[in-house]
Amino acid sequence: MGLRHNHYDLAFEEFLRGRRTPYVFVDEHRRTLLEGASLKSIDFIVYSPRNVNLLVDVKGRRFPSGTKEQGHKWENWTGAEDVPALLQWETVFGADFRGLLAFAYDVVHETDWPLFDELFEFRGRRYAFFGVWADAYRDVMKSRSPSWETVDLPSREFRKLRVPLSELL
Repeated sequence: MGLRHNHYDLAFEEFLRGRRTPYVFVDEHRRTLLEGASLKSIDFIVYSPRNVNLLVDVKGRRFPSGTKEQGHKWENWTGAEDVPALLQWETVFGADFRGLLAFAYDVVHETDWPLFDELFEFRGRRYAFFGVWADAYRDVMKSRSPSWETVDLPSREFRKLRVPLSELL
């Protein structure tokens, strides 16, 4: 099984179930060996009747993150290996599949709820789901922390690229 203790993954899975969207929750306990190399697992394979099928890596983030003084709201960082892994999975699965970073925002303050067109309630929390295509993310990502091996997008680019997940299903 995948990481069944991660509330972001659980909320994402329930979001898919509620929409009656076919999916496979991927076992993340072991990394996949592909042509002799280790490849980071995806979280979900999602079958979409309206779009290409999705190879999803869920990224759980709080909204807003940090304090009001810090001004952070839309955290969109990911591990440096995540995007190349998604793009490699696209090659493995073929043309009918596309890699997607799915940002699951736990909207923690009721005062922020009106900022979202769609919120999903699960186990007393409210989530907003946005997707960014892996190839689009790759094209504009910047190093966030070399020591932590993370990358992110400038806020302006993230706002341009993110799509409400419900539009992709």
